[in-house]
Amino acid sequence: MATKLTISRRALLGGVGALALGPPAKARSEILRKPIPKTGQRLPVIGMGSWLTFDVGEHEDLRAQRLEVLRTFFAAGGAVVVSSPMYGSSEAVIGYCLSRLAPSETKSLFAATKVWTPMKWLGMGQMRHSRALWGRNFALMQIHNMVDWQSHLETLLEQKAAGQIRYIGITTSHGRRHGELEQVLQTQPFDFVQLTYNVLDRQAEQRLLPLTAERGLAVIANRPFRRGALFRRFAHHPLPGWAAEIDCANWAQVFLKFIVSHPALTCAIPATSRVDHMRENMGALRGRLPDAALRSRMIATIEGL
Repeated sequence: MATKLTISRRALLGGVGALALGPPAKARSEILRKPIPKTGQRLPVIGMGSWLTFDVGEHEDLRAQRLEVLRTFFAAGGAVVVSSPMYGSSEAVIGYCLSRLAPSETKSLFAATKVWTPMKWLGMGQMRHSRALWGRNFALMQIHNMVDWQSHLETLLEQKAAGQIRYIGITTSHGRRHGELEQVLQTQPFDFVQLTYNVLDRQAEQRLLPLTAERGLAVIANRPFRRGALFRRFAHHPLPGWAAEIDCANWAQVFLKFIVSHPALTCAIPATSRVDHMRENMGALRGRLPDAALRSRMIATIEGL
């Protein structure tokens, strides 16, 4: 599967030639940020996920490669790094990488992980273990896939009140459990929600995204590339002409800019194990975003391919 994704990415790079003249260089170079509604803190719109990609155990060469991926992420202006105890050794590997980067390189870090276990006391232990692995406190702690959310919410509210975490969130993925998530978000004091959203998976637009805007929640989009399926599907198609209008040089940037241009979206978290792919992803952190009319054109074009 990895080979297929590599080939697809390389094929996609040839999709566009020189981009049309856009806004002034200064505007193109500015990092795109969006505010967290509850506080106004502004986050870069492209973050980094770690599912599968950072689960490399003690393998020294693979850890060294992930170190360069993370270094590239921060150097390009990234901040939001998201993991979970569900992701095997990913938290340990992230902690390893962070410990080997200079404080000046990681000063923008917005550390986010999840609690993923039944029962309140197990969750408390799991969160302590995550802090030890990362070597720091978290800006955001989320309840992974809504597992025993009532029990963990009590802990998260206590930790937030004590200043141990700044934000609390809840997550789902694969477009599942939207009805239950909607009920939770209507009544509970979360700051963030993480859900699946991309150009082909837009179920969240119907009820969840309007609700997050109404409730003042930050939204993190997971599965922005459908685990690489979007690349495989569009590998043999050149970039449409409108890609130049939003300063996109490859499909990765098209997919990401579609996501973060939604008014309710705060950040997308693509995952990668390669430096060159990270550079492509982070290219979506600058330049123009599509407006509502262009988003409609993007949907029509992509659904028609």
